[in-house]
Amino acid sequence: MEQVLNESGWRGSPDLWLEAAYDALLESGVDAVKIMPLARKLNLSRTSFYWFFRDREELLAALVARWREKNTGNLIGRTEAYAETIAEAMLNVSDCWLDRGLFDSQFEFAVRSWALQSPETLAEIRKADQQRIEALTRMFVRFGEQEAGADVRARTVYLVQIGYISMQTIEDIGVRMKRIPQYVEIFTGQAPEQRELDRFYARHGYSE
Repeated sequence: MEQVLNESGWRGSPDLWLEAAYDALLESGVDAVKIMPLARKLNLSRTSFYWFFRDREELLAALVARWREKNTGNLIGRTEAYAETIAEAMLNVSDCWLDRGLFDSQFEFAVRSWALQSPETLAEIRKADQQRIEALTRMFVRFGEQEAGADVRARTVYLVQIGYISMQTIEDIGVRMKRIPQYVEIFTGQAPEQRELDRFYARHGYSE
């Protein structure tokens, strides 16, 4: 069925508007997330928007909530996933850097860019950074690391990955996979077992 504004009263849906806002944010930044351009893109009337959102600010808040739930929620979830060793736990976290369904690096970059012009979004970024580092710290503590060392290891893991995102680093998947065992050993002080790597590679459809 063609999704256009017609006699049937099609107005879209909250998810449709939010997805369009997400696409605009990633393509052109937060200044592109405006009601009229989104309405034109969706071939909907401007008034349709107000069936789902009070105003642009509510739409922007929904974007931040989507980013927070996906990126922060999934990263914390991977720190808490079952693992026999700290190396395996680190591989669980590394799933985030390879699976956009878990952690959307483009979304992360777009929100961090947005934060440069929005104190409110910057506050959200800082809160997320703290929550993520604390989760990583708890992961290291769970495997016997002292609190001070766990904090430093957590920051090393996190700041390296945020550096990847901020620099918009493009890395061949084969190169990245070959580096991951060394990253894990540097981050944790423990080399991953081959069986742990095999499970990790299988999750991502990679073979050595």
